[in-house]
Amino acid sequence: MSPATILSPSASADALALYVHWPFCVSKCPYCDFNSHVRDRIDAPAWQRALLSDLEHEAQLTDGRALTSIFFGGGTPSLMPPQIVAALIEAAEKRWGFAPEIEITLEANPNSVEAARFGDLAAAGVNRVSLGLQALDNQALHFLGRAHDVDEGLAALDTAQHIFDRVSFDLIYARPEQSESDWEAELARALSFGTGHLSLYQLTIEPGTRFATLVAQGKLTPADPDHGATLYEMTQAMTGAAGIPAYEISNHARSGQESRHNLTYWRYGDYVGIGPGAHGRRGGVATLRHKKPENWMGAVDRNGHGLQAEEPLLADERAREALLMGLRLGEGVNLPRIAALSGIGVDRLVDDRAIAQLTDLGLVRLSGGLLQVAPAGMLLLDAILPEVVAI
Repeated sequence: MSPATILSPSASADALALYVHWPFCVSKCPYCDFNSHVRDRIDAPAWQRALLSDLEHEAQLTDGRALTSIFFGGGTPSLMPPQIVAALIEAAEKRWGFAPEIEITLEANPNSVEAARFGDLAAAGVNRVSLGLQALDNQALHFLGRAHDVDEGLAALDTAQHIFDRVSFDLIYARPEQSESDWEAELARALSFGTGHLSLYQLTIEPGTRFATLVAQGKLTPADPDHGATLYEMTQAMTGAAGIPAYEISNHARSGQESRHNLTYWRYGDYVGIGPGAHGRRGGVATLRHKKPENWMGAVDRNGHGLQAEEPLLADERAREALLMGLRLGEGVNLPRIAALSGIGVDRLVDDRAIAQLTDLGLVRLSGGLLQVAPAGMLLLDAILPEVVAI
């Protein structure tokens, strides 16, 4: 698959991706919803059978379409038994077939225990790994609730780069008390490792999280928005100069190294999700699996799949999702494609007056049915989307 194909705004129209959600962690982490997800051991044969059954159900509904990507995510997928990973990849290839140069990604925590399994996971068929480094500062890692330290994280990164052809890692910036010089030094160090993909997120305070509680108690002061904007602009300048520019608001890649799996989401292609809590979109239907592992396993035993709900999406829901996802991308959205996908005319999808005003301000661009948020507008994306999206 050539870089030109990967970046074509309409290239994912026929793409089909597979998401495998592995719910288990080996210890309680600040991001886990259920204590029941923490397991010392599992019945691996039973889980393999159940996941294969869930996969088979989705394959029957999407037969004849080759997979362009597989993504193993969830709790601690790098601790998923390699034999299960191999069995799922083998079954997926047999049932769907693989597009050329399929991307098979696995999320991993950057610690020595998980890094020791990278070789087995690569042998199982994984060809890309995404590491949750999150920071290159030990104090920041403690604040973020991470169990690894910088040295352990970088050792895992080094192992990954020796084993996998494609490696990505993430960092969180605009942390409390993080100065411009702090982030400049941290990002420069991150860029020096030479990975083809970086995910760089500003710290956000979400309701109901530990961070939100600390803010309410006066124990945490979020970064000033103007300071966050300065750090964002610095990020764009440094990554661009390093040849790893943003292709999505928070994701940066060298040419041809973009995440093909995530591009399917952002371009509003179809993806099937299996495993506890997995979401999917196929043929205009939103799917949701049972979230608790026991409930999902029980559903598979009863029905042959772990589905909790299948909801046909209304035309305006499909159009809105496609616009909100696609406008995150630097390439923008193809409005005629979304009109054809949803059956809603282009004139009803977007607000022409708002687009004209934002174009004059240099924040958006519209040309030949291709609507893009300009680089200057990405910083204001949350404010621009409600103005532009009319549906």
